[in-house]
Amino acid sequence: MRSIALAALIAALPAATLAQTPASVDQPAIHALVSEVRTDRLRADIEALVGFGTRHTLSDTVSETRGVGAARRWVAREFESISRACGGCIEVELPSAVITAPPRVPNPTEIVSVVAVQRGQSDPNRVILISGHLDSRVTDVMNATDDAPGANDDASGVAALIEAARVLSRERFAATLVYAALTGEEQGLHGATIVANWAREQGWDVINLNNDMVSNVQGQDGNIDTTRIRVFAEGTRTVETPQEANQRRYNGGEVDSPSRNLARYIDTIADRYLTDFDVEMIYRTDRYGRGGDQTGFLRVGYPAVRIVEGNENYDRQHQDLRIENGRVYGDTIEGVNFDYLTQATRLNVATMASLARAPAPPRGVTIAGAVLPDTTLSWEAVPGATAYRVWWRPTTAAQWTNFRDAGNVTTFTLPGVVIDDFFFGVSAISADGYESPVVFPGAAGSFIAPPLAAPAPAN
Repeated sequence: MRSIALAALIAALPAATLAQTPASVDQPAIHALVSEVRTDRLRADIEALVGFGTRHTLSDTVSETRGVGAARRWVAREFESISRACGGCIEVELPSAVITAPPRVPNPTEIVSVVAVQRGQSDPNRVILISGHLDSRVTDVMNATDDAPGANDDASGVAALIEAARVLSRERFAATLVYAALTGEEQGLHGATIVANWAREQGWDVINLNNDMVSNVQGQDGNIDTTRIRVFAEGTRTVETPQEANQRRYNGGEVDSPSRNLARYIDTIADRYLTDFDVEMIYRTDRYGRGGDQTGFLRVGYPAVRIVEGNENYDRQHQDLRIENGRVYGDTIEGVNFDYLTQATRLNVATMASLARAPAPPRGVTIAGAVLPDTTLSWEAVPGATAYRVWWRPTTAAQWTNFRDAGNVTTFTLPGVVIDDFFFGVSAISADGYESPVVFPGAAGSFIAPPLAAPAPAN
């Protein structure tokens, strides 16, 4: 009889969805923002960036027409122009540091990134940061003089974030939006490290969308795919402590880092707001044996993902410009598919706007239910949230499959749902139906970076 009663309770729960709903209702405002992304502006931006010849981190910083200095000043002027159009809604910052890091930065070099900050209206310390790297390279990573157009790697990412700023600066959001053109990626991810540490100093809670190569559609094997983009996300948090690792190994959480749940969120944003453009979640921090600027944010505890094209062509990455045996090498603008880049930019715009209008991901999520027939989740109240949603899924499922609306409470019990058999999480929902990413219980799923280490005492 007890089993029949439990079955009845489970049957009474709302039906499972196929994936997490990124908002309780479809948002016409997000559709409108997506429609404002313009292909012609993306093309003009990449043409301008390629026109600087090389943007190598160690290249000329004095010239107004060639080198990384000219390129970053151009990006700053673009942000300043956008700010004038929105009544001064954007502040341009230049986080920098002098780096010596042999072998790729053998001599003291000032690494300067260009960062545009659009302050949030009610939750300004919560930050959605889109990044791409400004610098480029050829075959020899130390060659700072030869032409290195970097049209796809990564003028495409920089063009996407500039266009996102043009579109999103027309609106106002609860959270802060940051658009970061990073320098020093090819020489060791230096710009990302500098900006991530700078963000920690501001006291910001950051979510990073790193866009690195988002415009190529033809793979090295000749296959063309215009409908798939990859989102790479780490499994366990880079900043996990040994104690947290022990707990996670026993109770789970390997596939529920905040970065993984951010990737799930982006996947559902694509399903809701884009046509013929699918996110493929990849359960890795980055491509095999390779790296990107999202790593700089992960190292300080921020959730971060890498967004990258579905097909890569290695003839167009890190190559001297040349033709050998009829084969063309080099990262030139001819390899850019602007329709695909437009879709990638739309994905970023929709994700940023949805995150910035939603409440923050819940904090302090805990779970209980050992040796019980029911599972109970608890969390801290989130400013701006008027309701919460409790999620669960089989432990082998890639996406969240089941949910129940909890109302405006901070503790909720799922009767007849056994803690041993599922993974669980909680999302926060605003009055107008924007929803946060799902948060897995405990340190493994927390979206909040750990406290900064206290400075060492003076001798």
